Amino acid sequence: MSTVHSSTLTSTRHTTIDSKHTVLFKLPNGEVRSIKVEKDSIVSLGRVGSFPANEIIGKPYGFAYEIQEKKLKRLPPCTMDEVEETDATNELINDGEFVQPLNLDEIEALKKSGVHASDIIKAQIEQHAAYSLKTEYSKDKYKKRKEAKYSKSFETIEPTIYNICEYWFKKDQNRIRDIRPDTLSQILNLANVRPGGRYIIVDDASGLIVSAVLGRIGCEGRIISINDADSPPAYPVLTLMNYEKEILTSVLSTLNWATAQEDYTPVVVSLEPNSGRVRSERQRLRLDKRKTNSDTLMNTRQELFSGEFDALIVASDYDPFEIVKMLSPHLAGSASIVVQDMFLQPIADLQAKMRLNPGFLAPSITESWLRRYQVLPGRTHPTMNTSGSSGFLLHTIKVYDDPDAMAVTFRQKSKAADNVNPPSESHSPMRADSMECGD
Repeated sequence: MSTVHSSTLTSTRHTTIDSKHTVLFKLPNGEVRSIKVEKDSIVSLGRVGSFPANEIIGKPYGFAYEIQEKKLKRLPPCTMDEVEETDATNELINDGEFVQPLNLDEIEALKKSGVHASDIIKAQIEQHAAYSLKTEYSKDKYKKRKEAKYSKSFETIEPTIYNICEYWFKKDQNRIRDIRPDTLSQILNLANVRPGGRYIIVDDASGLIVSAVLGRIGCEGRIISINDADSPPAYPVLTLMNYEKEILTSVLSTLNWATAQEDYTPVVVSLEPNSGRVRSERQRLRLDKRKTNSDTLMNTRQELFSGEFDALIVASDYDPFEIVKMLSPHLAGSASIVVQDMFLQPIADLQAKMRLNPGFLAPSITESWLRRYQVLPGRTHPTMNTSGSSGFLLHTIKVYDDPDAMAVTFRQKSKAADNVNPPSESHSPMRADSMECGD
């Protein structure tokens, strides 16, 4: 098994933006975009504007910037101000077309003349006929809506697994099998993922499970991913993590379903040129690559069949019982098995079959549920909408079944036997009923 020195553990998580990184940009309206940043290129954020990529390369993640004449100005952190309640109400407000005299053409003229977004918002507030009748909460919401519409600012999001899972769940939750960040944390916890561990993963969630385990183990551990592709899959979630290729090669290996079976005979590819000699450097590189791929495949198969893996994590559309039946022999004793599915019935069927097998201990099913809260001074309350379900999880522990083991049972003596053979007087009358070991 390949290992990497622990000093490189921190290198798996980047804190600064480098060239060729895929960066998440959060816009004022809450939209998040993923853009690959390359040196000497232009980053376009649509309505917000564009700027040279060199302006942001080398800068830390998590900072907010404003685009001013295609240059970036770093913004200070936003503070959470208290909103004072007043006697104003919104009942006398008439939101007609004449409430805001500043029309769209005048606003566009201000934007083209280079007026700052804050000045445009200020002009709208000054000419708003019913602004003074709004409550302080309504005024604050009005300003935020206008800032989201006219502001030229953005924020870079740090590529943590929580942020990336949140991004994909909002973008296309079906591609990650409805896995929310809280469900993903339960999967890692139930599988006991830790640095130095060895794991088998079946990931049909766009690489979300593989990315999360990689983030947890750093460079200390081993992952074998099973998939149905002939070549290593292009996990879109893994791309956003910006891992170094050398680190991925040393920790992550992939097999397809055919090569993961012991009775499979790999196709022997000729490693020698047809003419008997190498005619060009390009041909030599192609032959070397073919030999490297062949050796990697054989080594990965041998490692899988040697077994003693610490956990099996499955998030797939295929039959979960067949997957567990095929891969569980490669697990060590007391290894965890975690299966995620978007629907209950496949998980319930798997649980029923596992209960008949003494090699699986206490298979249990859980369903996670999350309630989000808006946390603002004086306005903390649950959000109006939330996701209904994030799928179902089955967790069990593999144990070794020994048919020759003798069961040890304990039975309590009957009262009739105590009456026939009363205890001796030397014994305490408060002693507990004796227990004896039976066959």
